[in-house]
Amino acid sequence: MPLSAEAPPSDAGLKRTTRGGRIMIVAGEASGDLHGGDLAREIVARAPSCELFGIAGEKMRAAGVRAIVKTEDIHGLGLSELASTIGRTIGAFRTLRKIIRREKPDLVILIDYAEFNLILSGTAQRNGVPVLYYITPQVWAWRRGRVDKLVDRANRLAVVLPFEAELFHRAGERVSFVGHPLLDRVATVQNRDETLKRHGFPPRTRIISILPGSRRAEVRYLLNPMVNAARIIARDNNLQLALALAPTLTQTELAEVGRTDLAGIKIVESDTYNIVAASELALVASGTATLETALLGCPEVIAYKVSPLTYILGRMLVTGVDFIGMPNILAGRQIVPELIQRDVTVEKLVRAAEPLLNEAIRADTVAALKALREKLGSPGAAGRVATIALEMIASRASA
Repeated sequence: MPLSAEAPPSDAGLKRTTRGGRIMIVAGEASGDLHGGDLAREIVARAPSCELFGIAGEKMRAAGVRAIVKTEDIHGLGLSELASTIGRTIGAFRTLRKIIRREKPDLVILIDYAEFNLILSGTAQRNGVPVLYYITPQVWAWRRGRVDKLVDRANRLAVVLPFEAELFHRAGERVSFVGHPLLDRVATVQNRDETLKRHGFPPRTRIISILPGSRRAEVRYLLNPMVNAARIIARDNNLQLALALAPTLTQTELAEVGRTDLAGIKIVESDTYNIVAASELALVASGTATLETALLGCPEVIAYKVSPLTYILGRMLVTGVDFIGMPNILAGRQIVPELIQRDVTVEKLVRAAEPLLNEAIRADTVAALKALREKLGSPGAAGRVATIALEMIASRASA
């Protein structure tokens, strides 16, 4: 069983033997769409005659995936958002189930999106359609009983965290650690001085960045305490403020949902990686952004807050981990502070963040973040998964 990300095998044989396959790809969340887009491009580059379709967001559509359902029409965070999309989600599932039953695509690729894709994998299995699960659901954090179900329903598992290969050990050679796809994406394109100049900061400015989330619900709960804490930290430590706006939100939505005075804060659009890399520290909403910030080597404070009911249900389900932030989960210890639910207050954010400005603590934190990056394998995850996908189609065609 591969325990480290390896260079992708040669595709020469695949190009000769793979016929034009029909591949259903399902990504029900923004992060899945991002990585699904990278995967789709790799598949098309290797096998241009493949037809790709399924649940696709903007990134996947741009990469050539025909959207039976748009990702943005069904994804949500928390109970209120799920309630507003549940009808469309059920309709999407029924549509894909019908396609699997009637048309039997050559391969189904499932990207995270736990409950939906786990049920859909059962439909594919019962209808003899092979399943490749890429970026498996975080069953190590909730409902570990789903591990066996994933192993039984997926023909291949492409995992992106180093410990997941061992978690799915019962799958034997059917599980591969392909490396984390963010290694191909998280990078800066300019140095710190250029970033400061681009966004109108004077030379040698020290910045604290705010990343309040990519969804309205996150912004609603996190923006106000983050901004007020950042103002205090900036005032007391001679810093300037920047807010990295997620591409899923507009400045108008940010102001409306967050109900926060943003005067004096530089709103940064389409340049998150560069501004975070140029920052002394960041206040970050729990989610993919915490790992992205870690990969950029920026010390951070992770914050998680949702509605009380959503939190109660989450506490009942999440039992397999001691942390909520991926950097701490991967490190197996707290290398950056975490604040959850009632602890997300201005005072506690300030108290957690200010030590990261201490020279010695900052140096230790940056070193821990660098070590974390080295655990995640090597770049090229999408290419490795594309090779696995085409191998599966070729194997089925020759059977």
